Amino acid sequence: MKYSLVASLIASSTVVLGELVPVHFKAPSPAHFRDVVRNDTYDFGCRPVAQPTEDGHFRLAAWLSEPQIVELEKFYERDTDISIKRNLVKRAATAPIGTGDRFSSGTVAPKGLGTQASGTTIASIMNINEITSALNALKSVYGANLLTLSSKTFEGRTQVVGYVGAGTDKSAYHLYLSAGIHARERGGPDNLIYWIADLLAASKAGTGLTYGSKTYTNAQVKSVLAAGIVFFPLVNPDGVAYDQANSNLWRKNRNTKSGSSGASVGVDLNRNFDFLWNFKKYFASSESPASTSPSSETFYGTAAASEPETKNHVSVYSNFPKIRWFMDIHSAVGDLLYSWGDDEDQTTTTTMNFQNSAYDGKRGPVGDSAYKEYIPSTDLTNIRNVATKTVAAMKAVGGRSYSSQQAVGLYATSGATDDYAFSRYWSVSGANKVYGYTLEFAPSGNFYPTLSEFNTNILDTNAGFMDWALAAISVGLE
Repeated sequence: MKYSLVASLIASSTVVLGELVPVHFKAPSPAHFRDVVRNDTYDFGCRPVAQPTEDGHFRLAAWLSEPQIVELEKFYERDTDISIKRNLVKRAATAPIGTGDRFSSGTVAPKGLGTQASGTTIASIMNINEITSALNALKSVYGANLLTLSSKTFEGRTQVVGYVGAGTDKSAYHLYLSAGIHARERGGPDNLIYWIADLLAASKAGTGLTYGSKTYTNAQVKSVLAAGIVFFPLVNPDGVAYDQANSNLWRKNRNTKSGSSGASVGVDLNRNFDFLWNFKKYFASSESPASTSPSSETFYGTAAASEPETKNHVSVYSNFPKIRWFMDIHSAVGDLLYSWGDDEDQTTTTTMNFQNSAYDGKRGPVGDSAYKEYIPSTDLTNIRNVATKTVAAMKAVGGRSYSSQQAVGLYATSGATDDYAFSRYWSVSGANKVYGYTLEFAPSGNFYPTLSEFNTNILDTNAGFMDWALAAISVGLE
């Protein structure tokens, strides 16, 4: 498909929130999808991912409204290389959202799966009030530290991060994990909270942890805690509350300043960070790493870090100045992404970097020679090393397929948490170097897991967190 034709589809598209339908595109190669993903009125999840199929082709998942599907079906009647199909596989009921408060107003600690008997399951996903209660319980039962962040969300909610393992000295904390930035990616906050609960319970009891076929000793538990862990389990509470109440695959926050109804509400927080945020200036005109349209799922906001949730996320780096490793927890692909996300990595031309205005208007296209993002070779080795070990651990738990790859993938992104974390070393005076990752836990294309999938996700991610932390410690925390 030629980009000019995609542009005409964008111009004629009417964005309707409605009910999103899971579909997939199929084509002979990932390159066939590059033009269609530039349409910022279509929803491809966190990042478009072309997955190989058994017949040698590739599959790209999307979530589209009925008018969009009809529009594309008509268009693809003239294209024999690429097709669009509704996903007709019937799924079991999704995991329920918890009611009430299983943590009894912060007095009963969460129990993760790593400290319980094999086959134990958790019956429901935490509601947003339970996430707060769980944090308070980690404090009351295990002495976890909590920090209230300064900015309230658009709907007036207060945000809190926890920090455990290295006492009260904030400069002794080196690992930072966040979750829940995209509202519909259910289970991310649970994965993180249950891991922290496991670490604290195992440390107190003098035991190890077991996730499927992966086991960890008490010495490893204590080593991970000693590295100092900062955790921000609910980055987008307004969006999560709205998604849990409506089950409408809501992704963004709930800021109404750019639009007061339907799809025009909200900002994609993972395009709002101060890394090449003004993509119209920094990227090639053919690329859409984010969107200027409030109705888009990837709307980047009114300015870099315009959103209170983004400001709070960024403030963690100031509060904990020695953070070295960062992971943002998402679904649903089944991979681990590392910097950079704006273009392909290269380790030789230092002047070809995100701060050099000579390359404005050239970033983004994959496979060209006009621009590739500089990364020091040692840094690339380090992030790949840790990514490989993390993915191996997740695979070992239950045999699911996971991969690691550079974040740019099929198309470029701007304003994302992982690239912002890594870019700070060069763009913020005195900032520590932070290696940033985005974890997309499985199963692919499913934001609302079944109960069985939800529990498997906990096992997979918690083993991944363990090996990520252990590998990070091995590479270095300073």
